[in-house]
Amino acid sequence: MLRNINQPRLCNGTRLAIKKLLNNVIEATILKGKYKGEDVLIPCIPMIPTDVPFEFKRLQFPVRLAFAMTINKSQGQSLSVCGINLENPCFSHGQLYVACSRVGKPSDLFVYAPGDQTINIVYHKALQ
Repeated sequence: MLRNINQPRLCNGTRLAIKKLLNNVIEATILKGKYKGEDVLIPCIPMIPTDVPFEFKRLQFPVRLAFAMTINKSQGQSLSVCGINLENPCFSHGQLYVACSRVGKPSDLFVYAPGDQTINIVYHKALQ
């Protein structure tokens, strides 16, 4: 979300999963926080840009796209910034390495792991 529409439910920064995209409204589910799992409707609202020398108004959804992909799908990708969600641990040999090696510098890698730890599955027979 880019605007405060219905505080505290729909605030700037609320993460949503879009269920249905219609002409004048988006049907979405809240992903995090107190209202997690709740279905909401997001209308088009008038937006007035401030970064241009003239004024105009347009109707626009107050959302910004974010992308996610699985570790397997990211293999071979080069990313400038990467965030890894390890709420569920990696479930196959080498997946954590593949996820962490998508960026060139460690400072461009952001890892979310509840409890600051995860399980990396290693097959010790493969290392012998």
